[in-house]
Amino acid sequence: MSVLRRIEDNVGYVEIDNPPVNAINQAVRQGLLEAVDWAEAAMLTRVIVTGKGRTFAAGADAKEFDAAPMEPHLPDVLNAIDESFVPWIAAINGVALGGGAEIAMACRMRIASPQAALGLPEVTLGVIPGAGGTLRLPRLVGLETALALITGGKPMNAHAALDAHWIHAVDDDPIEAAYMVNTEELGCMVPTWELPSPAIDTELFEATEKTVARKMPQQVAPIVAINCIREGLNRDFHDALTDERAAFLSLKSGPQAKALRHCFFNERAAKAPASLSAAPLPLEHIAVVGGGTMGAGIAYALLNKHYAVTLIETDDAAVKGATERVENLINASNTRGLITDAEAIACRQRFNASDEYTQAAGASLAIEAAFEDMAVKRDVLTQLEAVLDDSAILSTNTSYLNINEMADCLKDPSRLMGLHFFAPAHIMKLLEIVRGEHTSDTALATGYALAKTLRKIPVLAGVCDGFIGNRLLARYREAADTVFMDGSTPWEVDEAMVEFGYAMGPYEAQDLSGLDIAFANRRRQDATRDPNRRYIPIADRMIELGKLGRKTGAGWYRYPDGKNKIEDPIVADLALEEAHFAGVTRTEYSADEIRRRLVLAMINEAADILDEGIAQSASDIDLVTVNGYGFPRWRGGLMHYADSLGAEAIVSQLQQLETEDPVAWKVSPWLLRCAESDASIADQ
Repeated sequence: MSVLRRIEDNVGYVEIDNPPVNAINQAVRQGLLEAVDWAEAAMLTRVIVTGKGRTFAAGADAKEFDAAPMEPHLPDVLNAIDESFVPWIAAINGVALGGGAEIAMACRMRIASPQAALGLPEVTLGVIPGAGGTLRLPRLVGLETALALITGGKPMNAHAALDAHWIHAVDDDPIEAAYMVNTEELGCMVPTWELPSPAIDTELFEATEKTVARKMPQQVAPIVAINCIREGLNRDFHDALTDERAAFLSLKSGPQAKALRHCFFNERAAKAPASLSAAPLPLEHIAVVGGGTMGAGIAYALLNKHYAVTLIETDDAAVKGATERVENLINASNTRGLITDAEAIACRQRFNASDEYTQAAGASLAIEAAFEDMAVKRDVLTQLEAVLDDSAILSTNTSYLNINEMADCLKDPSRLMGLHFFAPAHIMKLLEIVRGEHTSDTALATGYALAKTLRKIPVLAGVCDGFIGNRLLARYREAADTVFMDGSTPWEVDEAMVEFGYAMGPYEAQDLSGLDIAFANRRRQDATRDPNRRYIPIADRMIELGKLGRKTGAGWYRYPDGKNKIEDPIVADLALEEAHFAGVTRTEYSADEIRRRLVLAMINEAADILDEGIAQSASDIDLVTVNGYGFPRWRGGLMHYADSLGAEAIVSQLQQLETEDPVAWKVSPWLLRCAESDASIADQ
């Protein structure tokens, strides 16, 4: 059964039992509704509802979202609980999210364990609370807190929830505490739906709308949630509940909710392939070579998950600089309250930095994060191999370089894999795990185990220039440069892609990372570049002019105060000059046309990546683009979005562009097969 119940001392105990997270499906809803009738028939003094295991209830079962709603509906169940003459107490033993939090709010009292957390994260799935959350929460915590919780979607820990009056008490044993509540006190408590609504605060609503527009641009659900909260303040509770439910159902079937559900399930499914035949190595001590921004970020991410870390640098000065960078990350996390003082001290105790490779001896995994140069990386790996046990795994954080060529310097090339972190390494969730020609299953299994501990989203990639993400990025930038030279400006391109949903466009992003990084990569590719492929030299001219990005005060934009950007007419003139030299007749591109070209370029490149076996599935492309490269999450990822266009329409548009440039716009065979078979792109 999904809902267990028993009676002791005329008290009813109701336990939600739907592992692993007590998701609220039809069986749970039915069980709770039957428990209301059961409690009333038995004339119980109270009902204590809790969740089996470590979770109270982690929201609705998202698997039911694509199906027609099934009775009993959660609002009806919660109304029955809220209006029952037998008072219910929520003993919140763990996480109570979404519908789980709504169940708790329908109870007369809420008592939580210190480890519990409550939240209404529905907007992160493109919907709103649909069982009274927009109505009950403002009555409990006030308008300002309710607006922040519902539009932000972030959970609140037990003690914060107590301070906010969301719950009544925090207790190590919430079930026993619920049993001990005085019967007379419990009987005097007003059902949540009868509590008065807070007054309308027009300025607060306007401020919240501005915050949502800034933090969640173009997303529909937060705005709908605000409107439901506003409309519900001065309406009859049950009438407003009907409106809330209608809004929830409308959003549930919309494109943004479907895209966000796709991301949700896609991320949950990101785990080690079942085909791996080996177990991971146990990891306690990990070596990191290279203490720059990336290496320091990797080191801190490892320290924060209780690994002992030895960071290797080239000399005393480099060791000092690396140590300062790691220390700065520890201090910043401590200051922000992300780690306690004791955890910060423990991180420092687990950290060691040295210029001696022998200090890495005993590490079961080494992560090379040195300068992006093949000779440098091969030298690092050779020195690591000399001091590590034969069973230790070697990895490289390279963004582009050929791992097979790198592995040639090793006696046992099966030890090497790619672990491509994304900056900042202690924050970004994506981790590309790169399988070389000889990479062992033990190495890959170890990489996946590390990703799980670090709470990263792992994606398996094959060997090619840039793997999955940076190869897509290169094509994206190439398409942008072509549009720029042939009839646009960097700011017009950026604005078009921000309107599409990116936080920033390709040129502002490159200013942030530094134009010299892309320049070095282009020089590395000179010897192998297809001579028939069009080359846009504008970025090289930028390097000649010393325009390297924010760090020099000027890149594609100028930064007179070091931070805020302004358009630079010199940059626009470069395109005019280069177009003249190349004999290009410039045209004017609309924002729609800019978006069309850049997105089609990425889709076509992604299809080639799949066709070559570099990525294992279209879902992996979505994971990479959303979690590593800023593709708007509410569009579901590059290939989920491509499915909304359709393979046949994409191929038709690419064939038109192919007449302009048959090399850059050559249609991927993978897409042609999808169009011919009328296959879904995202399901491949």
